[in-house]
Amino acid sequence: MTMAYDAEAGPSDEALMVLYANGDRHAALALTQRVTPRVLAYAARMLAGDRAEAEDVAQETMLRLWRMAPEWRQGETKVTTWAYRVATNLCIDRQRSRRRKGQMALDDAPDLADGGPTADQRLQDNHRVAALEAALAELPDRQRQAVVLRHIEGLSNPEIAAVMEIGVEAVESLTARGKRSLAAVLSGQRGALGYEDDGHAG
Repeated sequence: MTMAYDAEAGPSDEALMVLYANGDRHAALALTQRVTPRVLAYAARMLAGDRAEAEDVAQETMLRLWRMAPEWRQGETKVTTWAYRVATNLCIDRQRSRRRKGQMALDDAPDLADGGPTADQRLQDNHRVAALEAALAELPDRQRQAVVLRHIEGLSNPEIAAVMEIGVEAVESLTARGKRSLAAVLSGQRGALGYEDDGHAG
């Protein structure tokens, strides 16, 4: 017999995987509601705001998750760690494909919700988002992954180490180098981006 689960509470992600592998479709729904938004947001940042490609990455990540559910070994890794790792690899594949095709890695900055900032503020925010995405796109792949996972997704260094399959010290080194590179890329644009009075590059 299956039962509905609260997407925000109830069994752990790993327990839901086991339940799904045993035929519990409600467990799959709860896990999808928990994991998909996080993977989608991460992929969108890694792919410079390309929503369509990010949705493709999120969908493929979840399909792979379901396919491997029967072989899931509880306690070996977290579902979210596994999902971030798969999404990272899918994003890298798409970024490499873009480069081969000679396309820009950046598209339009994400739209901001109406009702708050003025048109000038929205334009400034769009410039800042685009500048950050452009700077991220210039980083080596591993530095970009570490910076996005740490400072945008908010993962801890041990979690990032598990996602990237490297040591914690390597994560710290990649993150530090990535932050320095971002600061260098953005330093010449501070005035144009409206950061004249800021004390740091962000």
